[in-house]
Amino acid sequence: MEAPVEWKPVTIEPLDKGHWEKVKQIYESGIATGIATFETQAPTWEKWTLAHLKFGRLVAIQDKKVVGWAALSPVSDRCVYGGVAEVSVYVDPLFKGQGIGKRLLRSLIAESEENGIWTLKASIFSENEPSHRLHQGVGFRVIGYRERIGKLWGEWKNNILLERRSSTTGT
Repeated sequence: MEAPVEWKPVTIEPLDKGHWEKVKQIYESGIATGIATFETQAPTWEKWTLAHLKFGRLVAIQDKKVVGWAALSPVSDRCVYGGVAEVSVYVDPLFKGQGIGKRLLRSLIAESEENGIWTLKASIFSENEPSHRLHQGVGFRVIGYRERIGKLWGEWKNNILLERRSSTTGT
């Protein structure tokens, strides 16, 4: 593995189709860890865009390159859950430990509240400690534990359930 890249300024921008190839590569890096998602391959742009909300799609840019991304997915198509969304956040392995995930999540929280989202949820594999710390560091709290919720590559996985309730939206 290459040495980590030195810290440089990062900007957060809306994610669009032009970012997809790098977003997909970062997602595939997360998939390869076996502790980021139950997905075993990245979808096409068309499938990905249909599965995510039209807002709350962000990329972190450093030196004109995508180094991370975050997005919101609906938790249900029932109108009662219209203010609840699930978060995804991924950072290029070469850029971890620079606060990029925290910047993405904070920006995602702000955008979610601007769009009427009152609850954000995350389901994180129990062994993904960095992701637990990241989410709790921006106000998520543990609300549950799902044991042996599903198998990935023949191995049972447990999920820690976290949520963040808005103090400004849906109160």
